[in-house]
Amino acid sequence: MSNVTFKPIPTKRLSFGADLVHPDEPRPVSIDAPALEVMTDFHHIESVTIPPDASLIVANETMNARHVRLLLVVNANEQLLGLITARDTLGERPLQLLAQRGGAFNDLIVSDLMRSVDVMDVVDLRDAMHASVGDVVATLKALGRQHLLVGSLEVGNPNYRVRGLFSATQIGRQLGVAVQTFEVASTFAEIEAALVR
Repeated sequence: MSNVTFKPIPTKRLSFGADLVHPDEPRPVSIDAPALEVMTDFHHIESVTIPPDASLIVANETMNARHVRLLLVVNANEQLLGLITARDTLGERPLQLLAQRGGAFNDLIVSDLMRSVDVMDVVDLRDAMHASVGDVVATLKALGRQHLLVGSLEVGNPNYRVRGLFSATQIGRQLGVAVQTFEVASTFAEIEAALVR
């Protein structure tokens, strides 16, 4: 224990009508800007996770509460098992699965519809550091995906650590393109149309 004396910080009284500060909007970018300017970096923004046995109702509530469209599915040790998107939980897939096996929507859990880690693509952080926003858009388009994970390898560990992700919606927002659809083809058509203006 030190002999330092701590003193209270001066305070003031709030008045009615005090405003709340909201997060800054993502900074606008151009198509040839560095890719990292549109990456959601988990060193700075906490990833939103969910266990595989959570219900789809909980998954949807979590996405709504956190204002995201993607959840990383992790086990009790925080190891990545897969991901699930709003498109998975709100699209046709739950209805198709229920038509195949019966039951009610309340019976569906995240692991029923998540995309497993073994079929997910990842971009190495070192490659992302040398890429442009346009390169990311081209990659997402080639893969037909809304999201792309970014990983880094550490010495002595053969497995990637997920460092962040790229989102077509986020990129569209930062490019100044209104992206309002889950449809991948439409999303990229809108981004490309905006780029030729």
